[in-house]
Amino acid sequence: MNESTIKTAHMRLQKYLAGAGLGARRKCEEYIVLGRVTIDGRRAHLGENVAGTEDIRLDGNPIERTEEPIYIALHKPRGYASDRGDARNRTALDLVQIEEPLHAVGRLDMDSSGLLLLTNDGELSFRLTHPRFEHEKEYHVLVHGHPVAATLQHWREGVLLEKEDHPTLPCQVRVLRQFQSETLLSVVLCEGRKRQIRRMAKVLGHPVVDLMRVRIGPLELGGLESGAWRTLTPQEIEALRRSA
Repeated sequence: MNESTIKTAHMRLQKYLAGAGLGARRKCEEYIVLGRVTIDGRRAHLGENVAGTEDIRLDGNPIERTEEPIYIALHKPRGYASDRGDARNRTALDLVQIEEPLHAVGRLDMDSSGLLLLTNDGELSFRLTHPRFEHEKEYHVLVHGHPVAATLQHWREGVLLEKEDHPTLPCQVRVLRQFQSETLLSVVLCEGRKRQIRRMAKVLGHPVVDLMRVRIGPLELGGLESGAWRTLTPQEIEALRRSA
């Protein structure tokens, strides 16, 4: 048995799929549970081990692991889905000319823009997106009106969202600039509920006009223009790994 075989022996299937760039482990677990993954022609089961020598497929398509991890920062424009899965919409992955299978680390709504991290490193994705690790994500949020101090404090302490039974986690909120009828806020979250910022702002009476993500942990959007992308520097990759 050669060294590469030893490294992949007895690996959990979901970890193998994540290493092939198909998403974080939680997403890969969904693929398995839904019956979309086969091993040597039979339906795979969650939790089983693979050696990496089997014929492993997703939706009938062979899965090949990429040995070299790829890390890309993309400025997602509005009007693009973050990841594949909806054939009706353009996706952020369509903007990146990379042949290797990549996935987005976390999501940005179709009507939101900003920093999106694309990679084939499933383990890093898992650690950056799982709630228990509480990684910071910073957004610049333009809202209707001028929130008063009490409203901002309510936002910081946690907001009970519609159809949920527990409030959001404490977060950081500060005013960046005020306009005639709108306010630009910096909002830093350590969780990622669906459309969380928009829902919080609506509950507090200040609906979102525009939303841009400017930071994921230590990784910043910087001056990257809308629709543009770049590979991460070794220093940025190391900082992300340390934070994870």
